[in-house]
Amino acid sequence: MKCLILAAGYATRLYPLTENFPKPLLTVGEKTILDWLIDDIDESGAVDEYVVISNHKYYPHFVAWAKSKRQKITVLNDGTTSNETRLGAVKDIQFAIDELSLAGDMLVIAGDNVLDFSLTKFVNYAREKKTSCIMRYFEPRHEKLLKTGVVTVGENDLVLKMTEKSPTPETNWCCPPFYYYTAADAQLVAKGIAEGCGTDAPGSYIAWLCTQTRVHAMEMPGSRYDIGNLESYEKVKAEYKGIVY
Repeated sequence: MKCLILAAGYATRLYPLTENFPKPLLTVGEKTILDWLIDDIDESGAVDEYVVISNHKYYPHFVAWAKSKRQKITVLNDGTTSNETRLGAVKDIQFAIDELSLAGDMLVIAGDNVLDFSLTKFVNYAREKKTSCIMRYFEPRHEKLLKTGVVTVGENDLVLKMTEKSPTPETNWCCPPFYYYTAADAQLVAKGIAEGCGTDAPGSYIAWLCTQTRVHAMEMPGSRYDIGNLESYEKVKAEYKGIVY
């Protein structure tokens, strides 16, 4: 299985830290954000290659970092040079699929979050369900619900509906940017784009996919730490204790 890591954003809210340096390579504790994610996933034994999708500006930083890792890591340059010209997460996923002729199951994750639980739990959950899968967590704050993917879940974790950044969120179940695509569903990304699914937020593809086939949502067993601005980065550095679940 391949793991696609979305890392082509420009993190403008973290300037000046990220003006010339990628957010996923910022340190939290003794590791970079990407190191926390990859070192954990690698323990599952499920992934044989990690594909980091970068923009042109930060590409050299990721290439240098990848050389220091023992895992097989491929870094792709999507060719964009500014926040205004970025492809968007869903088009970056399709770019990687086309560039590397990817055909199997894949784990797709954002490269700018850290978790206090192992993603092995999520991989095992998806393999048991044998469908594409997402994660969900309960978010009580309405202002947060407006800025993320929100899911409606039925019996046995089946996703009935998903919306991205809706002005009228229907539930309090938020979807963080961690996804498992079956091989068949990964091949539908191009169709989703052609049929008008959003391309900026990665969850937009799942919102379309759950209208086409079955998708399940695992309740997160721990917490996700999103690093969106300088204040949240300082908070994560102060509070994050690593993977404890």
